Amino acid sequence: MSSQVILEQFFIKKSQQKRRTSPCNYKERYFILRAEDLSYFEYRHGKKLNLKGCIELSHIKCVEIVRSEMAIPCKYKYPFQIVHDNYYLYVFAPDNDCRLRWVKTLKDRTRSNTLVHMYHPNFWADGKWRCCQQNEKMARGCIEYDPDGNASKKPLPPTPDFKRRFSDPCETVLVALHSFIPIGEQDLALHKYEEYIVIDSSDVNWWTVQDKNGPQNEPKKRTLLWQLLQFSAPWFTDCPWLPYSSNGENNPRVKHYQIREKFTDEVKFYLAEKYLFSTIPELINYHQHNAAGLITRLRHPVSTGRDSAPVTAGFSSDMWEVDPRELTLADEVGSGQFGVVMLGYWRQVKVAVKMVREGAMSEDEFREEAQVMTRLSHPKLVQLYGVCTQQSPMYLLFEFMENGCLSDFLRGHRGCVSPDALLGMCLDVCEGMAYLESTNFIHRDLAARNCLVSENQVVKVCDFGMTRFVLDDQYTSSLGSKFPVKWSAPEVIHYSKFSSKSDVWSFGVLMWEVYNEGRIPYENRSNGEVVEGLKLGLRLLKPRLAPELVFQLMEWSWKEKPEDRPSFTLLYHELAILAEH
Repeated sequence: MSSQVILEQFFIKKSQQKRRTSPCNYKERYFILRAEDLSYFEYRHGKKLNLKGCIELSHIKCVEIVRSEMAIPCKYKYPFQIVHDNYYLYVFAPDNDCRLRWVKTLKDRTRSNTLVHMYHPNFWADGKWRCCQQNEKMARGCIEYDPDGNASKKPLPPTPDFKRRFSDPCETVLVALHSFIPIGEQDLALHKYEEYIVIDSSDVNWWTVQDKNGPQNEPKKRTLLWQLLQFSAPWFTDCPWLPYSSNGENNPRVKHYQIREKFTDEVKFYLAEKYLFSTIPELINYHQHNAAGLITRLRHPVSTGRDSAPVTAGFSSDMWEVDPRELTLADEVGSGQFGVVMLGYWRQVKVAVKMVREGAMSEDEFREEAQVMTRLSHPKLVQLYGVCTQQSPMYLLFEFMENGCLSDFLRGHRGCVSPDALLGMCLDVCEGMAYLESTNFIHRDLAARNCLVSENQVVKVCDFGMTRFVLDDQYTSSLGSKFPVKWSAPEVIHYSKFSSKSDVWSFGVLMWEVYNEGRIPYENRSNGEVVEGLKLGLRLLKPRLAPELVFQLMEWSWKEKPEDRPSFTLLYHELAILAEH
């Protein structure tokens, strides 16, 4: 149990007795993957994790997603299987990205094992394999197992037969939501509301598409983010998230409803399982007038920023270096330890431009790492779009957030932010940090000042990992006034030992900031006094606005030993439960 955690996540585990046919149940378990084993635990708030099972990785013979038309009875709809010894473990993930990440990692970790040559792609259910109808549970599989993971990948669209595409393009037709001026030779111009054909969708951010009305021999071109494109109705059959305001005008709250699919004679869509619809527009129209199993009816679709360009990934998959001559700088909107922040426009797209003051940052190291940072993409992270590193000062181009930093927003709206909204802010930040944790990326300077608020009051984490490149000795020394002592874990202050668990400590302080509406922690104490107080067990007091259960999470985040603190995955789970109630 002492080895380093590789992955951790709440899943739902299918439990079934070892008889040929037996009833099933579905239990939430906390899975932890380490170098030697995969363990799963029962989790109850305030109590130690209770170990329910452990699989040595050396015993695993197959890891693969489960493809099934069966209705899945639990809330997580993305199953995968782990075959070990003579047992099948079915695990259900909350989303497909999470499922694929675990399957890939487990495959990588078990590649040298004695593996099965054939596996079953569907469930063992009701005494038979649903894929091949064999009625022996240990019967040989019916599909060849690929340990390199090809079977786990979402299949690409077939290589296009252009004559067929232009006569019957319905399955791959997309509509551009924004116009786009191409940057390089590989980029395709997009015209708002025109249709395009997908050639390759294997990359999460970049698709190869072709102009639907262009010549059949036109070369294939890569185009901008998938957020620029939307499946042409009625062919959109993925399960999107619908952000809707659900609590009326006086107490607005955004709730995301996931549209799910049910496979009967034909595909049906639903939010509440008793109410099935043939198309997504029919579903939306019905629930706009009837709650029918939801907390409330769908009242107002939340703005998706259709009037501005999408803001979740880099401008070009390999062109993260931006020509500064293509930037137009407007007003100064802030400043920080790295330099001034300006409002800017890059090819008509609004961006935040950080102008890094000379000597403030290790430029050579940053150039090497910036491309890695551009690939971190999550709805609760402020996206780094690109950089201008071939000049002085360097520019960093970020997603522009209309409401500025979280600390200033809280101070400017004291007494006006509802308890639900305060909890939602903590939930947003925790979700972004859980993503960074899952990618083994450490923030190092998490605080309300390093989170930004969007026009729709969504909070996103920014400046992740930037302190690695700071050259200011005062910022990296606990003796200097600039060092963020009041947000730092003891092991960071004394040993400069950073980890996801030191980020968790900082998140506890950020929650304290949120529930104190932007007050500075330990505001009447010097850094030296805080350091001495922490040695004696000093902790921040409960904010007046914080519910007791929220304060318990803060205290959990401030445990002296890093291993006693929760992961962001656990914290997010706890906060989500509080938000539901």
